[in-house]
Amino acid sequence: MAKVTKEAALLYHSQGKPGKIEVVPTKPHSTQADLSLAYSPGVAEPCLEIEKNPETAYDYTSKGNLVAVISNGTAVLGLGDIGTLAGKPVMEGKGLLFKIFAGIDVFDIEVDEKDPEKFVRAVKAIAPTFGGINLEDIKAPECFEIETRLKAELDIPVMHDDQHGTAIISAAGLINALELTGKKIEEARIVVNGAGASASSCTKLYIALGAKKENIVMCDSKGVISVRRTDLNESKKFFATERNVNTLSEAIAGTDVFLGLSVADVLTEEMVRSMNANPIVFALANPNPEISYEKAKASREDLIFATGRSDYPNQINNVLGFPYIFRGALDVRAKAINEEMKLAAVKAIASLAKESVPDVVNAAYGLKRLSFGREYLIPKPLDPRLLTWVSVSVAKAAIESGVARKTITDWNAYASQLRDLMGYDNKLIRQFTDMAKQNPKRVVFAEGSHENMLKAAVATRDEGICHPILLGNDERIGKLAAELKLDLEGIEIVNLRHDREEARRERYASILAEKRAREGATYDEAKDKMFERNYFGMMMVETGDADAFITGVYTKYSNTIKVAKEVIGIRNGYKNFAAMHILTGKKGTLFLADTLINRHPSTETLIDVANLTKDAVRFFAQEPVMAMLSYSNFGADQEGSPASVHEVVRVLQEQHPYLPVDGEMQANFAMDKNLRDIKYPFSRLKGKDVNTLIFPNLSSANIAQKMIQEMGEGEMIGPIQIGLNKPIHFTDIESSVRDIVNITTVAVIDAIVQEQINKK
Repeated sequence: MAKVTKEAALLYHSQGKPGKIEVVPTKPHSTQADLSLAYSPGVAEPCLEIEKNPETAYDYTSKGNLVAVISNGTAVLGLGDIGTLAGKPVMEGKGLLFKIFAGIDVFDIEVDEKDPEKFVRAVKAIAPTFGGINLEDIKAPECFEIETRLKAELDIPVMHDDQHGTAIISAAGLINALELTGKKIEEARIVVNGAGASASSCTKLYIALGAKKENIVMCDSKGVISVRRTDLNESKKFFATERNVNTLSEAIAGTDVFLGLSVADVLTEEMVRSMNANPIVFALANPNPEISYEKAKASREDLIFATGRSDYPNQINNVLGFPYIFRGALDVRAKAINEEMKLAAVKAIASLAKESVPDVVNAAYGLKRLSFGREYLIPKPLDPRLLTWVSVSVAKAAIESGVARKTITDWNAYASQLRDLMGYDNKLIRQFTDMAKQNPKRVVFAEGSHENMLKAAVATRDEGICHPILLGNDERIGKLAAELKLDLEGIEIVNLRHDREEARRERYASILAEKRAREGATYDEAKDKMFERNYFGMMMVETGDADAFITGVYTKYSNTIKVAKEVIGIRNGYKNFAAMHILTGKKGTLFLADTLINRHPSTETLIDVANLTKDAVRFFAQEPVMAMLSYSNFGADQEGSPASVHEVVRVLQEQHPYLPVDGEMQANFAMDKNLRDIKYPFSRLKGKDVNTLIFPNLSSANIAQKMIQEMGEGEMIGPIQIGLNKPIHFTDIESSVRDIVNITTVAVIDAIVQEQINKK
């Protein structure tokens, strides 16, 4: 983990606009008419509707997506009672996490009041503003009274995350740790060190999951909380044990689970060694745990260990829970966050850890491969699937337990809505992945000894997208797989240069030589080419030994293009083929062409590119609305590139009288429907949102595609080949595992379509 210096932290919070969050308008506000609708007189109409029916506040205001993060600064992180204003950076940070992980807006509110009664009164007074309230950094025991009162007296979700966040995440980890050790929660002997808000909530949740109260011993700074002590408040009395133990050292001997929510270095290696076989130690004191990772792991080999730190395995991090719990609660307009919803979150988080880990998560943490086990009990905080897994489970529990005002019936649609909300995933690839799984095809991966391509092949096999075939030296591939801890079972490896492939090389050479006999090709020349992965792999597809081919992480695309033309050939009716990228983001899907193949396209080539792209967009189940781009608009410049594009538009409009295609136009007019309609009302695109951009040359297309990709405006899929006779698809040297998996998914769908065409 990178070291955070005081200077870097202060600069982060002060540079640019001070702080970490801001309010951003969500409605047009550039004209007097806009302002009249936003405020007076137009604003009166929703006010009157809400007066008649307060429930419509969810329809006309931001209430349904607005959470208050409220604190009095009495227990700020590990800093203690540092005051209301000093805690504000933490509350802003919590607001940032709500927004980036679950799309929830936040006002941070610092209340300068320590008296629980007055604090409750202040929060109740402002509660109508919000759809939910997240209490934060309020010390025990006052936090118990405050949360209990507010939950009873308000009709919106209220949660003190310091209590319940850690409880929910640690409970998910505990469930999985017990499963790995073969232990039952009702039989587990548990020691809890710490008796604050979080420790109390964790222990009560473990009891709700089946832990026996008589099997639990809790300690505070004075030792074991027992029935013999006379200094206990009501909260601690609930956990008082009758066992004759007085110290942590005595209590921990012969136990199965240690939960620490106390101070650093209170747990020794000797204490850990005194626990039962396969002990579970959750040392969650921040910033330094009750025992260091190094000492804990050195104490015994059968230990399962977790901390609150991101630089060690099994981080118990509240961000795995609170954004998604509130997301689910808000989306069904819940009146509360109840026990059923918390337990649903626990089970969802625990279950997700057992699923295959996406490459995007491995990449985010610089890891080669995560899988469920002692070093991976719970999902990583950057796992995008948490949004759907946890939010959906919480929303269902809210409905089933009777605290939801709104009912959801189509859960698949709700999950898709969540994914679209955050732009973590895209509907297009999800649909195609589902299609590919129904009819997986044989896909050849040209560079089997390349780490990313090997990982992608394994991922597509695991997801059921295709039946991978790896080209390359089998020994080298096997060694790399072992280093990466990848299982190659069920994946065919073809060493095209091995003697055992001689017969196949000869067969492929004969077919290729015969096919290109009138182009000067000879058998000997063709046979030599069969030692090259692109020739051999494409011939596998050409002859039906495979259904699709993925290449490009080693080879220059210009060389691959040449091979593709020779072996596979261009689709009938065309003289050119092309490639496009697909951008998917919050604003929808955008198709960009030609981003790879044709460097300086002639008019005839651009016509081919446009027609191929039109068909490809329809292949992806959308109707094309096409803008032909240039640096001028509609004939303003009659020389060079604009004139060529202008001619392309004329031909296309003649060929396709009903196709929404127009240009040449600048990119801003293509993307801004209102601007285009005002300035050029005659356009065939009037009133339409453009979803397809055809660039005048490779330079402009590639630059635009790379810029958009680097700006992180959405997920970029491609390059996708369009125009060859069979599914040959290209990657490039920068392709991530996810990029290759996406291209493979497209290639499988391409092969499915080809198969259907051939059957006709």
